[in-house]
Amino acid sequence: MPHYKYGYQGNDENTARAQLYNVDVSWKQLTAVCHAIKGMDAEVATVYLEKVKNMEMAVRFVKHSKRMGHRRELGGAKGRYPQKAAGYVLQVLKNAVANAGSKGILSPVVVHASSTYQSKYPRMQSKGRRGRGDYETSRIEIVVSDMAAIQAEIAKEEKKEVAKKISKKEIKTEKMIEKKAEKVEVEGKKVEKKEDKK
Repeated sequence: MPHYKYGYQGNDENTARAQLYNVDVSWKQLTAVCHAIKGMDAEVATVYLEKVKNMEMAVRFVKHSKRMGHRRELGGAKGRYPQKAAGYVLQVLKNAVANAGSKGILSPVVVHASSTYQSKYPRMQSKGRRGRGDYETSRIEIVVSDMAAIQAEIAKEEKKEVAKKISKKEIKTEKMIEKKAEKVEVEGKKVEKKEDKK
């Protein structure tokens, strides 16, 4: 079986990963579920997926939502209850959390969650008129990271932005000082010329 690379590229020390191949679920429903849990704390995401499995919570569908009903719990947005997709995503999330525990990650957060269309197997109708209904499979991948590591990375990026702003201001002030010095020199030369003429 081929080895699939993860779409997430980050630090391997502070991340834990899990994926599942040949899932017999629509990749469109899996994509909606993965989009819903992205950025959540792992514990919150597990509770949310269990509620979706029990049809207590709806999943918002941003794409592939033509003629779909509106849900009150989503504030009137389009959504439905993909129970099978939520079950498979929950299974992969639990695997990722277990991998995080073996790495010593105490507070895992879902950094990356996605699903892709994997393969298609041709199937023919067994009875009656021979119609074709292909069997399609999907792939799920989830990456969790340590909350402390995420906060440290955010702090580093903020420090870099502040340093860039400071450097830009310093460059601007240096340019302003140079321009003022040039103006002073030009004015001084003009004054000297006038005095020479007198």
